[in-house]
Amino acid sequence: MSLEQKINDDIKAAMLAKEKEKLNALRAIKSAILLLKTEKGGSDEIAPEAELSLLQKLVKQRKESAELYKAQNRQDLYEEEMAQYEVIAQYLPKQLSTDEIKEVVQKIIADNNISSIKEMGKAMGMASKQLAGKADNKTISEIVKSLLS
Repeated sequence: MSLEQKINDDIKAAMLAKEKEKLNALRAIKSAILLLKTEKGGSDEIAPEAELSLLQKLVKQRKESAELYKAQNRQDLYEEEMAQYEVIAQYLPKQLSTDEIKEVVQKIIADNNISSIKEMGKAMGMASKQLAGKADNKTISEIVKSLLS
């Protein structure tokens, strides 16, 4: 079942259950999927990698917005963004812990004989590809940098 079909089914269920916050988050995902399909060069079928990237983008947006609202003492908007964040995050694969990410990055560094910070881009490329959807690139970058410096 594609992400779009799953979202449509979940929207129907949320409507029947009258779950307003969940419905808002699901509609945001559906909107983003439709935009992705209608943009220049888009097609009716969306690759799983593109779906994953889309969900990560939406989660990141919600998290950043929530942090801004919290800094501005807008608790009502903060809670709304966090509720949407929680719903959207459910569609992502299980996120790895920092220790698990570190383990994968250490293996990549060892297997490819990467020894200096100058080769960070090479390590990041491989790590990002291997950990796609399972870890945030910011976290991966921090770990690669700490291991190479």
